[in-house]
Amino acid sequence: MPEDPIAQGGIATLTRRFEDVAEKTDREFGIVKSGLTALRLQVGNLDQKVGNLDTKVSALGEKIDRNQAQIIELLTQLVGRDPNAG
Repeated sequence: MPEDPIAQGGIATLTRRFEDVAEKTDREFGIVKSGLTALRLQVGNLDQKVGNLDTKVSALGEKIDRNQAQIIELLTQLVGRDPNAG
């Protein structure tokens, strides 16, 4: 029994549609994957910058502590002195 040409045409149409959708899905997946890779790189960069900022904040805190200690020492030296004395 010969194959039905209408059925074969329908199968061919469905196959093309399936392949088109599969190709589109593959492209979209590639775009999403590329976006995720870029996002990972940005997060890594951001993490590194935050780490550097943490180091700078710690150093600044230490410098503030030293300055406060110097101010206290100077104020302590001034307490009890005659302001009119040279």
